Amino acid sequence: MLVSYEWLSQYVDLEGISPEDIAEELNRTGIEVEVIYTRDPGVSGVIIGEVMSVERHPEADRLNVCLVNVGKGQVLQIVCGAKNVAAGQRVPVALVGAKLPGGLHIKKAKLRGVESNGMICSAQELGFPEKVLMKEQTEGILVLEPDAPIGIDIKEFLGMNDQVIELQLTPNRSDCLGMIGVAYEVAAIFDRELRLPMTQDMPLQYEAPINVYIESEEDCPFYAAQVVHDIKVGPSPQWMQNRLISAGIRPINNIVDITNYVMLETGQPLHAFDYNRVQGGQIIVRRALSGEQIVTLDGVTRTCDDQMLLITDGEQPLALAGVMGGESSEVTDETVTILLESAFFDPQMVRQTSHKVGLRSEASARFEKGVDPEGILPALARAVQLLCQIAGGAVASEAIVKKVGDVEEMVINLRHERLVNLLGVQVDPEEVLDIFRRLQFPTEVTDEGYAVQIPTRRPDITIEVDLIEEVARLYGYDRIPTTLPWGQQPPGGLTEEQKARRVIRHTLMDLGLHEVLTYSLTSTALEQEVASLFAVENHVSLAMPMSAEHAVLRSNLLPHLIEAASYNHRHGNERVQIFELAHVYLPGHADETLPEERLVLGGLLTGKQPAGIWKEQPLPAGDFYKAKGILDALFARLGVVDVEYQAVAPHGFHPGRTAQILIGGEVAGLLGELHPQLAKKHDLSRPVAFQLDVERLFAAIEGPLVYQPIPRVPAVTRDLAVVVDEAVPVGLLEEGIWQAGGELVESVVLFDVFAGEQIGVGKKNVAFSLAYRAADRTLTDEEVSKVHERVICHLEETFGAKLR
Repeated sequence: MLVSYEWLSQYVDLEGISPEDIAEELNRTGIEVEVIYTRDPGVSGVIIGEVMSVERHPEADRLNVCLVNVGKGQVLQIVCGAKNVAAGQRVPVALVGAKLPGGLHIKKAKLRGVESNGMICSAQELGFPEKVLMKEQTEGILVLEPDAPIGIDIKEFLGMNDQVIELQLTPNRSDCLGMIGVAYEVAAIFDRELRLPMTQDMPLQYEAPINVYIESEEDCPFYAAQVVHDIKVGPSPQWMQNRLISAGIRPINNIVDITNYVMLETGQPLHAFDYNRVQGGQIIVRRALSGEQIVTLDGVTRTCDDQMLLITDGEQPLALAGVMGGESSEVTDETVTILLESAFFDPQMVRQTSHKVGLRSEASARFEKGVDPEGILPALARAVQLLCQIAGGAVASEAIVKKVGDVEEMVINLRHERLVNLLGVQVDPEEVLDIFRRLQFPTEVTDEGYAVQIPTRRPDITIEVDLIEEVARLYGYDRIPTTLPWGQQPPGGLTEEQKARRVIRHTLMDLGLHEVLTYSLTSTALEQEVASLFAVENHVSLAMPMSAEHAVLRSNLLPHLIEAASYNHRHGNERVQIFELAHVYLPGHADETLPEERLVLGGLLTGKQPAGIWKEQPLPAGDFYKAKGILDALFARLGVVDVEYQAVAPHGFHPGRTAQILIGGEVAGLLGELHPQLAKKHDLSRPVAFQLDVERLFAAIEGPLVYQPIPRVPAVTRDLAVVVDEAVPVGLLEEGIWQAGGELVESVVLFDVFAGEQIGVGKKNVAFSLAYRAADRTLTDEEVSKVHERVICHLEETFGAKLR
């Protein structure tokens, strides 16, 4: 909202109060002031003159020699190149020595041998932005009103000395979208007299038929219309143009300018229809038909649906209610009779309509926040008065009002004790009453406090604490002492889930992985590159995505991890070890509106190992076993047991180097090398990735750790090497050892796997180191041998193993 200081001073006594004072107090009381600026871009020495005569330049076809009366009996000869200069015009004249925006200084000059003593200025040369100029003002010199006083400073006449205060309003302060609303606020803050414009009832001089029908009362509970005849379309007076320009609105003609002026003054949008283009003087307010079209004032054809509201005459749409009028009933230079509309439209419908058609106007910005129902008829009367005074109109009908119900009087009871407790400061009842007086809230004293009547112009005040806020604003937040909160508070701490998350992050970082953060938004094509942990048929899509690459919510962490690894590889970082702990989003059930969020851990390893001082043999499956070791270390750190790995071949993974991770017999994750085609597409070297459903991981975490003393008796170690079929998983062998060894087996460590001609075709040698220990005694060789033999027999019978 742009607030003209000059305009505001007409409604509030601002003597001794500067724009800076207003800005400071508004900021202090809760309305943010963005900036204060003056309309003067640096003009000096420019006055109003009258063109006495215009003659063609003797040496130049495109130049004219003008004699200009600048007052005090002084006539100047000025050479002007504008095509629209003519005798009798009142124009801005830059005298010799004048300064114009852009550092231009006016000096005496000779143009093709003819002396020129100044310059006749255009609007652009005076620093007016093009967006606030009428079309005819953008070409040639600026032609002023015929009665513009000769010799006065142009800045005074064009309101260029005015200062504009730009307010950054929050959505609840719709009352300040009009100058009168701002005047109420400023008058209350400074406790100054409020001087609102007086509206006169204009006499009825004609009888123009007009009928209003509201078919959708829930969308338009209040509609008023009135006809004004004999209007003369032309430019609005300069004082009105100045105020519109200060508010950032381009003057168009006196009819449109009056409706815009009243909207800015009262906060109530109005619309003027050409009465002769409204069939039968009939107004019907109804929902649009699906697919129905209307050409709006900007010349664009807009398609409506049944959730939009139209103003029609029964035969054609006249306006898109609350947003913009239609071209079919537009006021033109030939218009002599207008039908003026003032109404209340459902804020939510206006907001949705504005969004759907991609059109936001000054009117829609006010309607979508809700206008004052008590201000609808006063705004209509104010506009009719100005139409009669400025456009020469005559009232041709009474105000036709269609209204559903009445606005209920709102009275809120405020308890003084509650006020004091919330503010934490003793406020005298007399001061509270004085604040309500300044706000012009009628108030009665009750046994507990106050009964405050809330005017309809303040829809943001609905409950007791809203009144307390008003008292605090006007009392002064700076007068409320600063105190520390008091009360018994439990000591802070982390939940078990938060602790587990930290353990995951710290463990993976300690093992050499780097944490990354990737976008939650992705594309369906990227999601389909590699299998997810979850069966997802449809993704959660955005209603209005910024791009196709960010159109859906991710259900898989791996695609973006692959992109991050590829990006690092392209920029010279060949060894990439990354992980991410974040949410994925799964479509909810049919009866749920929100997606299901699942916490997932994803990781990826790719690239060559950096050279070290120790010579290490490369693993036969690249990073697969390293990633498996990382996960095993994580499981051990969390206390998760009963973990199994089973071979699978999901989409996007290598068919022979991928396993699903089972915890307690339930699938909880995936681990595997990515498919060679996918790796080649992203230029990665044998990448290995994993994903874990963290919720299932947390559920498998056993209770708190139980510490045991260090054993006092020594352990007995035995090595065991067996030959089995290559298809037999080593994990099953290890499980068999634990099962057969019983409680005396303390540890089982795999230290060698070998396959070759010496072993036999289709065979492999697997070697384990076993440790046996009893907690209460030292084991004898006989006891160890007996258990060891039992282990060997179990492997032979179960897996066909042969002892080497």
